[in-house]
Amino acid sequence: MTSDSSSGSKDFIRTLIAQDVKAGKHGGRVHTRFPPEPNGHLHIGHAKAICLNFTVAEEQHGRYNLRFDDTNPSKEHVDYVTSIQEDIRWLGFDWEDRLFHASDYFEQLYQFAVKLIRDGNAYVDSLSADEIRANRGTLTESGTDSPHRIRSVTENLDLFARMRAGEFEDGAHVLRAKIDMTSPNINLRDPTLYRIRRVPHYRAGNAWNIYPTYDFAHPLSDSLEGITHSLCTLEFQDHRPLYEWVLNACQVDCHSQQIEFARLNMNYTVMSKRKLLQLVDEGHVSGWDDPRLLTLKGLRRRGYTPESIRTFCEQVGVAKRDGIIEMPALEHAIREDLNRRAFRVMAVLHPLKVIIDNFPEGQVEDMNAVNNPEDAAAGSRTVPFSRELYIEQDDFREDPPKKFFRMTPGQEVRLRYAYIVRCERVVKDEQTGAILEVHCTYDPDTRSGGPQAGRKVKGTLHWVSAAHAVSAEVRLYESLFTKANPAEEKNGVDFRSYLNPDSLHILPNCQVEPSLADAKPGTPYQFERQGYFCVDSDTTADKLVFNRTVALRDSWAKIEKKSQ
Repeated sequence: MTSDSSSGSKDFIRTLIAQDVKAGKHGGRVHTRFPPEPNGHLHIGHAKAICLNFTVAEEQHGRYNLRFDDTNPSKEHVDYVTSIQEDIRWLGFDWEDRLFHASDYFEQLYQFAVKLIRDGNAYVDSLSADEIRANRGTLTESGTDSPHRIRSVTENLDLFARMRAGEFEDGAHVLRAKIDMTSPNINLRDPTLYRIRRVPHYRAGNAWNIYPTYDFAHPLSDSLEGITHSLCTLEFQDHRPLYEWVLNACQVDCHSQQIEFARLNMNYTVMSKRKLLQLVDEGHVSGWDDPRLLTLKGLRRRGYTPESIRTFCEQVGVAKRDGIIEMPALEHAIREDLNRRAFRVMAVLHPLKVIIDNFPEGQVEDMNAVNNPEDAAAGSRTVPFSRELYIEQDDFREDPPKKFFRMTPGQEVRLRYAYIVRCERVVKDEQTGAILEVHCTYDPDTRSGGPQAGRKVKGTLHWVSAAHAVSAEVRLYESLFTKANPAEEKNGVDFRSYLNPDSLHILPNCQVEPSLADAKPGTPYQFERQGYFCVDSDTTADKLVFNRTVALRDSWAKIEKKSQ
């Protein structure tokens, strides 16, 4: 999908902000914020919002806050707060000393609500949640006034104070704005501002028995922090009139401006925190950091770099209309990044033993291998070469198809950084017919620096010396879902019915070159001819584990074709 514009040029948000600065609005200040709710971990969609909110402020020499909109204590946890801060710092952003919480303002928000009651703009409603929902009307029918809408200011103040004191059970009363039950915008039909929740808050403890709703706390928190531009995704567009109403009715000093942009949607995944939590809780994935998820923790564990994600968000740009971004766009960003930074190494995922019959037994030669041809400063390393090697099973065919330029009886191939070899014979299992060994001969003159070093053959294979190889587990990932838009639950079909049973393949007995013996978790590599891989956090002193970050080429075209 192509966006309306990219951040490399002036997108519509940057254009609006530049106009505001030029006009002297808010005194020429630019102050933005990223306001996550601490009820889940961040995903790639949040990364776009973080990059946008922080960079537009930086570009205008402004400021940006991190604020946790923590107004629903039944779903929030301090672990999410810690995780979110870690993810934002990992992306490369720092809010300096401007870390805030909506709970910092609970007393001020309460006083704003009292003001609304005194001004006749809010009332305590004693209808049940189902009754309020029924009286709210539909998109085509007006709502119906609550019988409690005519309560006096004195009665409302008394009930609201008693709600705060914990005198009533959950659901007994709510505080509602008094706006317009006939409004075509259903969000303005006397929305709830406060509800009773007799549960402890992870920061405030048991100090409060009532909590503000997001639509009430959010605009006022923006105002209290001096936020000039409240950037949010398109699902809040219909809430903007309520955002404006709250600021106007509360007569705040700083009137923040809400601007909506298209959220980042990706195919073959889900972005809803509720759905992600289901996947984790029900064991469909190993956790929030499962590499098949597009959570920032999952992407980091899979081997994505913060630079690649920031580049991707920049390339996606800022649009006014929702759409779905295809996975190859994200994969292109990480390939471009890792191509510059990842060391090239040799690893055999499906080993097949090769024995070079005319190579001296016990002899080991050190072959010089380039670490990264894109980075001259990366230097080189030595790779041991011996009589017995491993190559990929797919690199040998006893009865090859046409234009098969890899190893086959009577055909020469070059072993990367080493010699040209010729396949002479194979050894098979007598019962199954499976190929156990391939026997070859080598041309000693074809090593680098030898008299026949420049001799050309059509195929070049990667390999690992059997005597020096390090065993490793390699995890290959495919799309988590078989449907491009699994969140589109048509005809009552649950999104989990589209889970891909083949989204994870574990290869337990791969063989990698010895330079990887001490590889550290998080380190990226390019396995030559295989793709980009990252050392997984499950790695221990006794077990080396790699995740495939991305293949060398786009494989999504095949996935799309299979799903049609």
